[in-house]
Amino acid sequence: MPRRHATSALACLLAAVLLAAGCGGGSDSSTTSGAAPSRTAPPKADFPKTEGRSLGEIVKSADSHAELVVSPAALAFYKGMNRYPFGVFHADRSQVGDAEVALYVARVPHPESERGGAAANGKQRKGALARARDEALEQPATGPYPAAIESLATKPAFRAQTTSDDPDAATAVYTTDIDFPSNGEWRIAALIKQGDETVATLLPSATVGQFKSVPRVGEGAPEIHTPTAEGAGGDLSKVTTRIPPDTQNRVDYADALGREPIFLLFATPQFCQSRVCGPVVDVAEQVKERYGDNAAFIHMEIYKDNDPNKGVRSQVRAFHLPSEPWLFAIDRSGTIKAEVEGAFGVDELTRVVNEVTGE
Repeated sequence: MPRRHATSALACLLAAVLLAAGCGGGSDSSTTSGAAPSRTAPPKADFPKTEGRSLGEIVKSADSHAELVVSPAALAFYKGMNRYPFGVFHADRSQVGDAEVALYVARVPHPESERGGAAANGKQRKGALARARDEALEQPATGPYPAAIESLATKPAFRAQTTSDDPDAATAVYTTDIDFPSNGEWRIAALIKQGDETVATLLPSATVGQFKSVPRVGEGAPEIHTPTAEGAGGDLSKVTTRIPPDTQNRVDYADALGREPIFLLFATPQFCQSRVCGPVVDVAEQVKERYGDNAAFIHMEIYKDNDPNKGVRSQVRAFHLPSEPWLFAIDRSGTIKAEVEGAFGVDELTRVVNEVTGE
């Protein structure tokens, strides 16, 4: 993927998250002061059934419009079931870590049908797309998809200064699994329970099938080299922007590929405007302490020379990443067994590690 494409795609996700955040548990992950605790998803029965209603009717069934902002934390979605991560925020950008949320989706009709087709110019296409998104509110809704909350907390020993010094660092991530039956654009609505009241809001659309080049589960992992502490002559500032430096830079990915399991994390703690990169690198550092003898944990920074003005690194382009952070779990044969876009906590990463290593 060309540098300009990769950089602009990254910016798209950052802009979406900036709207809300200035851009998310088990016993191991609940030890950081002030962090939201993990919580399983509320029952579907706590939210309205669709019963053939449209997405707009689901939104209107709420008691009022939400003052909270629900912001997606991923861009790449595929036909079928998808992990959908998001954050919930107050208008002042402070994070809400204990909301009960369920999502509903509806397909956006093809914007060019009956609107001039391929002959339509840019202005006509833009107008047609806006009308199609409005029409999606009249399409049958599917759902509810209640969301679990996973804490991004780590034990104090693994909480970096980079994370601690960032007042906007995410503390929890909401996740649910959404079934997108087809490619194309899907409108998404959230119902949020606040005491005895239910409020509603619309999220940015999800475009399913847009990022076809990102490596998928079951495929062979791309072959790249990753910087190491040894290769940097001990100057870890060239390898990681985390303060203090993480230890996920002792192995070159190319040396481990096809020989041992790899957990490759693309993230930039210092420059991640989504405010989740610092926390997820901390999470990986904690999980590495337990499983590091059985797998290679590799943290890969995003920007050349750790300078956002120089564009993304070649490794990011090799994986065709439209956003960050991304985690790829690769087995000892070099096959991708799991991928996670966006934030994740100790519990989720531990489950992924156990699935790949069999520990």
